[in-house]
Amino acid sequence: MTKLVEINTQAGVGYLKLKRPEKLNALSRELVQEVMVALDELSGNQEVKVIVLSGEGKAFSAGGDISSMKELADAHEVAEWIEYVSGLSKKIISLDKYVIAAVHGYAAGAGFSIALAADFIVADENAKFALSFSNIGLIPDLGLIKALTKRVSPPIAKEWISSAKTLSAEEAYRHGLINKISTGSAVEAAAEFAGFIVDGPPISNKYVKYLVNHVGELHKETAFMQENMIQAMLLQTKDHQEGISAFFEKRVPQFNGK
Repeated sequence: MTKLVEINTQAGVGYLKLKRPEKLNALSRELVQEVMVALDELSGNQEVKVIVLSGEGKAFSAGGDISSMKELADAHEVAEWIEYVSGLSKKIISLDKYVIAAVHGYAAGAGFSIALAADFIVADENAKFALSFSNIGLIPDLGLIKALTKRVSPPIAKEWISSAKTLSAEEAYRHGLINKISTGSAVEAAAEFAGFIVDGPPISNKYVKYLVNHVGELHKETAFMQENMIQAMLLQTKDHQEGISAFFEKRVPQFNGK
């Protein structure tokens, strides 16, 4: 990988770090491209059960790269740029594996969008989540509005967005936006949080992520049907057989994703 991202794996966890600290990990085209390539690499690694996404330096991500946007010549280029960067949120959401955003410093603007696209957020106690769009006459993008309104009521979402709200880690936790607050390293806390995923059944987790992400789009009967069909398939897996055996043998199951 090139210098804008760093990846490594350890004990079933794939670590992906944004490495543009001099720009507070603002999302340039080059950074977005490298992150998406790295996500594909980690997703394709059978040893990786969960991905921890973090940022180097003082912030998780300060959002979109304003200097890159200033270079755009017309409305078509602007639209193309937004669509391209939005692809990062889409990829995180559509990956088969869970993604944990390990947030320290600021997750601002599009950085907040990326954090919300993750399946879980672990943040250090000093982290800030900034909805700064209205300060520059814009609306949230990269899927933030839908992701936010899945977690808080529409009136609260409208208030926060239109007032350019900055949330502390405690406020975000209280409103159900994040899963855990750490007093130390967010990355280390995220790795600890990931234990139940690393030890869990990979195929089952894949379908839990898919069903929960899409449940709001499904008619009731369709939701029942999808659950039933997936359950019928999972009942045929070796992981299910291992889980049953472990239950009767009073031991911890050893799932292998088959």
